[in-house]
Amino acid sequence: MKILHTSDWHLGKRLNDVERVDEQVLVMDEIIRVADEEAVDAVVVAGDLFDTFNPPVEAIELLYRTLHGLAKGGRRPVIAIAGNHDSPDRVDSPDVLARESGIFFAGNPLLALRTGVTEGGVALTRSEEGFAEFCLPGYDYPLRVIHTPYANSPRLHRYLGVEDQEIALRELLREHWAALAGKYCDASGVNLLVAHLFMMKEGGNVPDEPDDERPINIGGADAVYSSSIPPGVQYVALGHLHRWQTVDTEPCPVVYGGSPLSYSFSEAEQDKYVTIVELEPGREAVVNRRRLTGGRVLVRKRFEGVDAALRWLAEHPDTWVELTVATDTYLTALEIKSLHAAHDGIVCILPEVRDASITSDRVASIHDLRSDVNALFAEYFRQRKGVEPNDEIMSLFREALTIENEKGSRILGKGES
Repeated sequence: MKILHTSDWHLGKRLNDVERVDEQVLVMDEIIRVADEEAVDAVVVAGDLFDTFNPPVEAIELLYRTLHGLAKGGRRPVIAIAGNHDSPDRVDSPDVLARESGIFFAGNPLLALRTGVTEGGVALTRSEEGFAEFCLPGYDYPLRVIHTPYANSPRLHRYLGVEDQEIALRELLREHWAALAGKYCDASGVNLLVAHLFMMKEGGNVPDEPDDERPINIGGADAVYSSSIPPGVQYVALGHLHRWQTVDTEPCPVVYGGSPLSYSFSEAEQDKYVTIVELEPGREAVVNRRRLTGGRVLVRKRFEGVDAALRWLAEHPDTWVELTVATDTYLTALEIKSLHAAHDGIVCILPEVRDASITSDRVASIHDLRSDVNALFAEYFRQRKGVEPNDEIMSLFREALTIENEKGSRILGKGES
């Protein structure tokens, strides 16, 4: 049985103020094409379907069109879970209609999907909170999926009915997964765990999160260890980190699928992939990947002078560029105009003034006006405190943004209802 694993689509996301819907259309079409070329039997999308709790109409339409194309009229099940950028209720809401077409949404933790048969003959035969079992045409063994959409520690405690908030998220999940795997995941079928969370190897290096990604752990407090994966699970399909990477190979391959496009300059020149997993009952998973080519490459470049920058820009038209230009004095309005005229993919120009006698105030203002909210906060902190914000301060700031986003979503949701 072949499974396509993808994640972190972030539909509707911009690059600073640059619209990227055309690129997202291209790469979504490419994922559908890869699924057909590889003749995959099922697809899992491991969270962050959208970039915001309230995505634009174009992003919603693109999501449904892509999932419908992947599901092939209900002949191929598509299991899509919510990430930390998604509204759980929004992800769950279309499930009744989507199921008929072979699309199965899981927005909230411990969701129990309703059993039934799709138009294409895929049967959801057994279901429990956080678990689903599918029978696919042409296979005499089932596909079992333990699904864990994103939930922060307080929310997961609430869903699991655990009053002791001191119990770590990793312990809650270890027990939850072990109970489901012990009950359902034997060697008579193929067994997946699909989750959107921050997972790492215990005692290993902490994986880097993208600069503009909302962290779902603070100092590793809510990091889940790969040792929590129960026996019987053959592959773990993760979402959240944007670089394709294998977290661990024991007790099975634990893989972050990564995003289909580079979404910030911290991902500059990264290759992007979808993962193809081959599974048989009682055997180790065979993991391969297919490189995605849709969308522009993000590039960070530094040049000594405007002329050198202009020459490079002329030779690399199909890119998004963060451009640093070193000069003796400020860039003039004419020079900035000439750079933008030479290339339509310049996202920001960062002047680097060599003359130390020139005050930094004006340079900072040019930088700030073209930066994202994290860079603006860092610049504000430097000006107020006189020192660089450390990693913990930046993580706390991004966590605060996440909390405000979740509050805003709940308030808007009440108004909409």
